[in-house]
Amino acid sequence: MSEPKSPTPTPAGDTYKGWVFKWTNYIKGYQRRWFVLSNGLLSYYRTQAEMGHTCRGTINLATAVISVDDACNFVISNGGAQTYHLKASSEVERQRWITALELAKAKAARMQAESDDSGDDFSPSSLPVGGGQGGGSQSSEVQSTLRTLGSKVEDLSTCNDLISKHGSALQRSLSELDSLRLTGEAGDKIRQVTERATLFRITSNAMINACRDFLTLAQSHSKRWQKALQAEREQRVRLEEALEQLAKQHNHLERAFRGAAQSHAIVDNKGSAGPGKGEASDEDDDNEFFDAMEDAPEFITVPADPQFHKRSSSNASGLNTDMCSDDQSLNEEPLAMNQESPSQELVPLKKRRTRIPDKPNYSLNLWSIMKNCIGKDLSKIPMPVNFNEPISMLQRLSEDLEYHELLDKAAKCNSSLEQMCYVAAFCVSAYSTTVYRTGKPFNPLLGETFELDRRRESGYRSLCEQVSHHPPAAAHHVISDRGWTLRQEITVASKFRGKYLSIMPLGTIHAIFKKSNNHYTWKKVTTTVHNIIVGKLWIDQSGEIDIVNHTTGDRCHLKFAPYSYFSRDVARKVTGVVMDKDGKAHFVLSGTWDEKMEFSRVMQSSRGGENGTEGKQKTVYQTLKARELWKRNPLPDGAESMYYFTALALTLNEPEEGVAPTDSRRRPDQRLMEDGRWDEANGEKQRLEEKQRSARREREREAASQRASGQSEEAVDEDSFVDHSMKSAPHDTYKALWFESCEDQITGEQVHIYKGGYWEVKELGNWEDCPDIF
Repeated sequence: MSEPKSPTPTPAGDTYKGWVFKWTNYIKGYQRRWFVLSNGLLSYYRTQAEMGHTCRGTINLATAVISVDDACNFVISNGGAQTYHLKASSEVERQRWITALELAKAKAARMQAESDDSGDDFSPSSLPVGGGQGGGSQSSEVQSTLRTLGSKVEDLSTCNDLISKHGSALQRSLSELDSLRLTGEAGDKIRQVTERATLFRITSNAMINACRDFLTLAQSHSKRWQKALQAEREQRVRLEEALEQLAKQHNHLERAFRGAAQSHAIVDNKGSAGPGKGEASDEDDDNEFFDAMEDAPEFITVPADPQFHKRSSSNASGLNTDMCSDDQSLNEEPLAMNQESPSQELVPLKKRRTRIPDKPNYSLNLWSIMKNCIGKDLSKIPMPVNFNEPISMLQRLSEDLEYHELLDKAAKCNSSLEQMCYVAAFCVSAYSTTVYRTGKPFNPLLGETFELDRRRESGYRSLCEQVSHHPPAAAHHVISDRGWTLRQEITVASKFRGKYLSIMPLGTIHAIFKKSNNHYTWKKVTTTVHNIIVGKLWIDQSGEIDIVNHTTGDRCHLKFAPYSYFSRDVARKVTGVVMDKDGKAHFVLSGTWDEKMEFSRVMQSSRGGENGTEGKQKTVYQTLKARELWKRNPLPDGAESMYYFTALALTLNEPEEGVAPTDSRRRPDQRLMEDGRWDEANGEKQRLEEKQRSARREREREAASQRASGQSEEAVDEDSFVDHSMKSAPHDTYKALWFESCEDQITGEQVHIYKGGYWEVKELGNWEDCPDIF
């Protein structure tokens, strides 16, 4: 038996047809049946040939209940009289059927309710089912009904013309008979027939005129309905905008309230040596407020007494054992070198561009493409450039250096804990460029590179190379003259879930500081793009990050809170704690990944009350006043028409002389898209992808021929593992040009590390070893 094919919608979008397995009995089990969903009715047949004469069963969806059993099974029942137990061939196919059934059920129920309210005798199946929803669907139904009525009136008009024609001929014939000399009785009969023919023609004309009046009346009412629907649409848009504005005001008021509460607590602490009854009551209220929050934080921070650091060591000995014991860390000065600005030490020698061509306004049906991508890895699905932004993933990785000055400051820190604060701020700042960036970067071609030479302006050089295509992996290496090195190899996994798109970066980021020899590692959190099908696209970051200093054992735990409309917390919130190797907290970090980060020095920590929702105790940190650690730079003027690029992103695709032939700036489809020539860019993109596939097939053929010609018994013994793996999959012999694969000494992962030579080759201008990928 052939595999059941997935349901295919008709061009009008009002019918679904396809093979589905239906439960029959315990002997035969599930049997394949041909199901047809049309006009709110679900019918099934044994074969497609039966559609014209024999229907095996029909169920009205207006009153039906649709439920899902497991990955492929679903049940449709109308209250007990009819129940269909159905099974699709796959989860994707089952989801398509469920979506179509729910839409058809909602439409049928709506039309039935409208019919009952208006007293109309039309059933839901008497009106055409449109493909849209809401006001657009109702308008299309009205227009379709009017077109049907108009065609029927035209048919009646044609019939009227025929009746008039034949009636006139009949009257002429009767007149001729009347002129003949017939008996009196025959003449009377002929006159009666003539009168009846005349009455029939008059009645027919009256019927046609009544139909025309009805059509005119319906058309006039249709215009009023359309105006009402348009007014409802505009009112809904206004309500959505007002709701969004209220949500923003709510967040601002929440921040203002917390700031005022914190200031009030500080004033109370200054006014007394110890907490009184009133202060204890306020603290209890504060704890109640935090406990009532959704997604409550794992710790609570309260202001410490500003005179705390002036107490003698004898008095301090009676405090909690978790108190910070480093005397030098008890001052309220900013972190080391915080007031310096390394980016101002070198004046830029080259003027970079500040604008790119505005984004064209091309419309595209997103659902027509994305509906076939549910549950698939988007890196393996060809996409038009309409979903892209005119930079590659390699350039997007280089955008992590937008706030490189944080690493410059970290390199000058004498304390590893202070250095950890700057590294954590740098980690968070990398996400600030993604707030409005809903476009997808170009997938780099295998062997594609991107260099970012800012040595004369900012003291660093960056190089990225696409080292693998399936899975797609990019290696990145940055070295700075100011005492730090950054490297990473990122593999991006993405899944489309229908309503949202999840992007999971896989790989470890390394930051090494030359002066202190501190080596930090961390991973990235999950990025989620919401409202893929309906509504305005928006991006959220969620998850947890552990930054580890492998030299000293210090750790920083960052938590990116997922956005919740009903949460009373600040949107896009990030919290974190910097701890030493013994687990003692020294700094508390707080802020948002799209705005700023602040740090507070921990003076004392203690275990608080239990969290009622989870039964866990919270840690209460007494901290000094929070100070700003990082703040996002404002976007350039007109950024909304330039893909919301930052000042650095605007310069990434700027043409430069002397770069490698494989550099992303030389990629033709990306350049055409930036220039606004999207149709040409789509054609060029397909050409480049086909060229890449051809190159991969050629490498696989060469590898196969080499194995066949050079294989021997000794080689099999020495490399038996490779030979066994080659039996199951073709072997791609590609090796990266500027990076080499090796085992990471810190994480034990197999990664690509920069082996050197790129900048020396650039000085010579000798790019002979670079492949021709464009």
